[in-house]
Amino acid sequence: MDRIERNYRALLTVAVVLNSQREMASLWEAITAEITKVIPWARATVTLYDPEVNGFRFYVMATTMAQVVLKRDMVIPHVGSGMGWSYDHKKVHCRPDLQREQVFPEDKMYVQEGLGRIINLPLLVGENCLGILNIGSIESGVPDPGDLEFLTQVAMQIAYAIDHVQAYEQIERLRDQLDKENVYLIEELKLNKNSDFLVGKSQAFQKAVALAREVAPTPTTVLIFGETGTGKELIAQAIHDWSPRHRKPLVRVNCAAFPAGLVESELFGHERGAFTGADRTREGRFELAHGGTLFLDEIGEMPLETQAKLLRVLQDGMVDRLGGKGPISVDVRVIAATNRDLPAAVKEGTFRADLFYRLNVFPLVLPPLRDRLEDLPELTRHFLRRYCVKFNRSCKDIEQESLERLMRYSWPGNIRELENVIERALILSHGSVLHVDEQVLGSQTSSFAAIPPADLKEVERRHILQILAMTDWHIEGPAGAAARLGIPPSTLRSRMKQFGMKRPSSS
Repeated sequence: MDRIERNYRALLTVAVVLNSQREMASLWEAITAEITKVIPWARATVTLYDPEVNGFRFYVMATTMAQVVLKRDMVIPHVGSGMGWSYDHKKVHCRPDLQREQVFPEDKMYVQEGLGRIINLPLLVGENCLGILNIGSIESGVPDPGDLEFLTQVAMQIAYAIDHVQAYEQIERLRDQLDKENVYLIEELKLNKNSDFLVGKSQAFQKAVALAREVAPTPTTVLIFGETGTGKELIAQAIHDWSPRHRKPLVRVNCAAFPAGLVESELFGHERGAFTGADRTREGRFELAHGGTLFLDEIGEMPLETQAKLLRVLQDGMVDRLGGKGPISVDVRVIAATNRDLPAAVKEGTFRADLFYRLNVFPLVLPPLRDRLEDLPELTRHFLRRYCVKFNRSCKDIEQESLERLMRYSWPGNIRELENVIERALILSHGSVLHVDEQVLGSQTSSFAAIPPADLKEVERRHILQILAMTDWHIEGPAGAAARLGIPPSTLRSRMKQFGMKRPSSS
């Protein structure tokens, strides 16, 4: 009875000490110290299974033997070993007379050390085996059942302590990762809230920016028109940042990203049990954006049945969750965007006329890149600087020939396409000056057909704009735009006046 009580007191001490550890290095030290105190055997080791080598690595080794053959840096194979048997079967395995019979390859090394008996005990957490506790003694013979039960309990405490510390270290790693991501996201938010990301001084673009600044302080609904890749989300972010709601969230919804049956749930939320799979109540994007701004991208793709519910929210500020018992009041400013011809969609019956008029209070049109080619050099250098930082590269500028190649392209994918081209070109370019070859640009043209100008005057206008942008709007001189175009400077100025071209201001 005294021995049983002594064993359980020792076991309690082991549990308290081991479960107070928070890192693996101190845990191994604690296991070594406690095993030496409570287990009077000649050799005690803890190994963990390593899937990379499909074997067992030693992490704890406490021994009184003069000769040690199985050392800490050794790996015991999973296949064919006693440790592997205990790991696979999740059972204790005892070889009671090593001097007379060696069952597994490592038993010969135990004999060389002078051991008479070895016991392998799986380190189990539920059905998961972490490794093996190995207990060796000089004497041989079948172990006392009470001792074996005690060793099994010690192995269980060691297993749970290891699992506890591994989980704790995993949490710490995730916390560190989240802290790093937090810093990154904060920097990203600072960057995004800086209006400098609205790059471009062309008249067409600056007109759109000026309209955005005018409407930003009001609660008015804004409808942004523009081709794919023209920066509709960026201008929506700017309107939010310049508005009194800037301390509240800007919540984004891509109306084309959700199946028709899920759009309503995403926008308006649902109660638990509202439909199959709705195992909990969920707030919709309107509720998440309360006090802030909701950006509805690709609004033209919204299903007709959802359009009716959206119209009600815009009219009275009330949201009905799916399966809900009553409306919920929300205070949300809506900015919508589309690359579709919504008036045509209204005529076709695919978009509600009343919703269109409710959204189209303040229309804002973003020009395609081909209509603001004078901004292309600045945009190119802006993306070049961004990706140099991202890739830790020191490319300082773009070569003139490559810039001219970019100016001649029609950019059906607009600014997003330009950004992709610069990123790809920087990956492939290793000098101090960026080179964009036909192959990099050709990977774009394979997916898109170039959009031809409407008429000859448009061809002339774009060509003049390209040359002016490439010459930094220098008209005269041997490297000036007039010389490149092969016309007198006075003729060029006349053409510029005719097309309403003005050099973008540097401010």
